[in-house]
Amino acid sequence: MKILIMGLPGSGKTWLAERLQKHLNCAWFNADIVRKMANDWNFDRSSRTRQAYRMRNMADYEVGCGVTVICDFVCPSDEARLSFRPDITIWLDTISISRFDDTNKVFNEPSYCDIHIDNYLSDSEIKKLAERLKQRMK
Repeated sequence: MKILIMGLPGSGKTWLAERLQKHLNCAWFNADIVRKMANDWNFDRSSRTRQAYRMRNMADYEVGCGVTVICDFVCPSDEARLSFRPDITIWLDTISISRFDDTNKVFNEPSYCDIHIDNYLSDSEIKKLAERLKQRMK
């Protein structure tokens, strides 16, 4: 299973992914780390789509090995989200504007998400979310 945690920079994607990963005992790919590995710091439209494909390829490999994967990245457009092809999409809608004007200009609210989170979660809420995801993973 491939879980996408998406939202604007600063919305808490990495923070949530790190905590969920511990509950789900799964693989986790963070966009900043993946970009660093690829030495790709371009953020134009085609680069953002390339990053979505890069994240998808890494996640698909793990899923092919029977591992659940969390990927956290901005994934700013429906095009990028379709390129990634998540099984579950969690949209962190905790902020309306990020510190990056270029990202604010290209970010579109998702037309679909499985889980919409509009506030920061407590530890007990994260545990409940993890249990909900475990049920979907069966």
